[in-house]
Amino acid sequence: MFFWVIQRDLLLAIRRRSDVLTTLFFFVIVVSLFPLSVGPEMNMLRTMAPGIVWVAALLASMLSLGRLFSNDYMDGTLEQMLLSPQSLSVLVLGKALAHWLVTGVPLVLMAPILGIQYDLPMDALFVLTISLLLGTPVLSLIGAIGAALTLGLRGGGVLISLLVLPLYIPVLIFGSGAVEANMAGVGHDAHLSLLGAFLLVSLVFAPWAAASSLRVSME
Repeated sequence: MFFWVIQRDLLLAIRRRSDVLTTLFFFVIVVSLFPLSVGPEMNMLRTMAPGIVWVAALLASMLSLGRLFSNDYMDGTLEQMLLSPQSLSVLVLGKALAHWLVTGVPLVLMAPILGIQYDLPMDALFVLTISLLLGTPVLSLIGAIGAALTLGLRGGGVLISLLVLPLYIPVLIFGSGAVEANMAGVGHDAHLSLLGAFLLVSLVFAPWAAASSLRVSME
């Protein structure tokens, strides 16, 4: 059932490619516009690069959170999942993983290419990629909680932002801090370790919290 949920969501994403491309184009446009606005000063661009890339990735990931459960809610699939003998937490984990594969993985792949615009060295680009690889799944897992809590509510997109943004801040700080520490010649292992810890905690608690929120929203 877990793999069926992932396969189904990926198939639906392929059929609605515009939603996937919108997230990716938003990320590319936001990251690419900053060098044009601040000028060609390389030292300034290198300093700003980690924060800009991470903020753009965070905002791009939030664009599709409103659709995480809404389509299943509207066509009745979510009710069938609630009635299924399978654990709802496992199904939520599958949907969060599918969301990350559709939105997070393209951002991770594009980030090193976009980082070249900021004249980042190769080792900084590598750390940036690793930090996004560890951090973007956390964004999807935490976002699943917000999407479940606001399911069926009018103006749910704004409410999701208010709910999940405070929880995203530690991921943003340590994700960008890992790259900054690398460029400053300071060890970045602590930042990546904390991101890994956030990922493990999110994998354990976020599906359970999102499943409980879905039950409350469906009632």
